[in-house]
Amino acid sequence: MTDQDVIVRRARIEDIPGLVASSASLFAEDGGTRDATLNVDWPRKHGEAAFTAALEDPARLVLVVDQGTRVVGHLTGAVTRPTERRLVTSATLLSMYVRPEHRRARAGTALVGEFLAWARREGAEEVEVTAYSANTDAIRFYERNGFTPQTVTLRQTL
Repeated sequence: MTDQDVIVRRARIEDIPGLVASSASLFAEDGGTRDATLNVDWPRKHGEAAFTAALEDPARLVLVVDQGTRVVGHLTGAVTRPTERRLVTSATLLSMYVRPEHRRARAGTALVGEFLAWARREGAEEVEVTAYSANTDAIRFYERNGFTPQTVTLRQTL
């Protein structure tokens, strides 16, 4: 896949099997290797219902990287309107994955660009994403795309 081959588009209902496979790969590669408490079977058991609901939710964004008839990556996001606690509209990049063999074609950058454009259209004043602290490649990627560190989550196993 080259830069010219990267097609990022809104997901459709027929993309759900590809979204489930992409999400399962994300769980296995990222969380599955960094978080022993993560249920790596979640995408296969619940992904179809979760992606179907996300596609129907106007406050959600579901994108795919399309390579003809195959989904080779995805991004999901959500927008949150102001509340008494948080006074701004915020967009959260919830999950993103691109198959390793397609990562140098700028597919991730294209996904993030579409997410940021969507967030602006939704009136978001800020965007956020989380990454495992041990996933230095993801952190560098997000920093290259304009994200800066904001919070740190500390955990203790009992």
